[in-house]
Amino acid sequence: MRKISTLTTAAALAAFSLTAAEPKRPNILFIFSDDHALQAITAYGNSRYADYFQTPHIDRLAEQGALFVNSFVVNSICGPSRAAVLTGKHSVHNGFVDNSSRFDGSQPTIQKYLGESGYETAVIGKWHLVTDPTGFDHWEVLPGQGSYWNPDFIQMDGSTQRFEGYVTDIITDKTIDWLENREDKEKPFLLLSQHKAPHRNWMPAERHLMLFEGIDLPEPETLFDDYSGRSRTLQEQEMQISDHFFWGWDMFFHAAPPEAANMMDGLRNREYERMTPLQQRSFDYAYGPRQQKFLDDLAAGKLSEDDITSWKYQRYIKNYLRTIKALDENIGRLMAYLDEQGLADNTVVIYSSDQSFFLGEKGWYDKRWMFEESLTMPFILRWPSQVEPGIRPEAMIQNIDYAPTFMQMAGLSVPEDMQGSSLMPILKNAGATPADWRSEIYYYYTGEAVHRVPAHDGVRTERYKIFYLPRTDEWQLFDLIEDPKELRSVHNDPAYAEIFAEMKALYHRTREHYEIPDGLPK
Repeated sequence: MRKISTLTTAAALAAFSLTAAEPKRPNILFIFSDDHALQAITAYGNSRYADYFQTPHIDRLAEQGALFVNSFVVNSICGPSRAAVLTGKHSVHNGFVDNSSRFDGSQPTIQKYLGESGYETAVIGKWHLVTDPTGFDHWEVLPGQGSYWNPDFIQMDGSTQRFEGYVTDIITDKTIDWLENREDKEKPFLLLSQHKAPHRNWMPAERHLMLFEGIDLPEPETLFDDYSGRSRTLQEQEMQISDHFFWGWDMFFHAAPPEAANMMDGLRNREYERMTPLQQRSFDYAYGPRQQKFLDDLAAGKLSEDDITSWKYQRYIKNYLRTIKALDENIGRLMAYLDEQGLADNTVVIYSSDQSFFLGEKGWYDKRWMFEESLTMPFILRWPSQVEPGIRPEAMIQNIDYAPTFMQMAGLSVPEDMQGSSLMPILKNAGATPADWRSEIYYYYTGEAVHRVPAHDGVRTERYKIFYLPRTDEWQLFDLIEDPKELRSVHNDPAYAEIFAEMKALYHRTREHYEIPDGLPK
């Protein structure tokens, strides 16, 4: 299995092996969230919410370490992204191509490699790979998507236990508890602390229910996109804020609003059903008056269709950011714990998310598309004394690169069948991109019935992006400098004929490099 990068494992290890000045292999704390868009991380800059919302603890990690500005997912749905992290391989090679897959836990994974080399390993929180975790000394994971309020956790003996409280706080409690009580504190550790937030249905912690009260957050310029200039499949999706929110699950109504509200039926807010009576009282106090005003305005004929969409957007984005508020607070808790216990200097702390998310851009929520809003993923890394603080590497990286990086951090050789490349050459060179680093990334999505986003795969370079839609047998080509919001495909523009031909050739070469089988579902 060939890698797109020409950097050889042997050369990388020779240049970046641990030295006598580094007597202890580092601990690795990997904090992984779900669907965290770059627009909702102030360290990434240019957030339209920055005047109203910040992520100070994530930002602190960036200030003290490296923030990768060109970080991308190989497959923008939860399970496949997580499988790529653990294996260092594209979806077609690790076997987890979509959320209907089951992860083959018998295959080699990063926790097994590090565990066999002397690391103590654990995963706590969201797993979402269907089969039970394997290769960890300890695991305690949410079933499926998990719940925000009073969540259940699957235990290693197969039992399930419920814990009262808010899931983000509880995952952090359990993470700290494992660090406090692990069997051999002389061993280095690999700890995956994995959060549900900010995944749908965006239920805030009780302390944040009133956050943004009385404030209208900025709307994206493309909230009312008409999808002209691109494939007709964009009009067929089912992830529009205007049309595809459930009145119970997404909008938190207890009963169906009038038909004019244009909200879907069929999925109640089961998080509310998990709450204690006292928790429900707090929830109703926060949301009841907001909902009643909307219903009154709707009945009075004060709201146009665009007004209704804007109201839904405000409800959605405020709840989304509220869940991130708790996430950021708990990252601060973990960093404070490392400081207090004297662990910070020899612990690599990484913050990432399984993909980004549409925050109203193109009128959407969710992910799946190869557009920038869901293709990107945050990657921030702090390693005191080893990584220069405040650097912003521009190399194009993907989540298949995480496992090779962890291997080299632990002083291990990178297995030949891992398709990613270690980030160590970048980290050890003040963030500079090696001359032989990849100049393109590959994306692969097989399509799912949920949200009706068609299968497509493609290649992105620094300036251009091309992807192919097999169901409609069409290409899409975007110039990311001239059209950063990707509002017009130029695949049929004569001015881009040469670029189109070059990008198609690159697409085929990249598929060959990664040994991608012919054909995607139609």
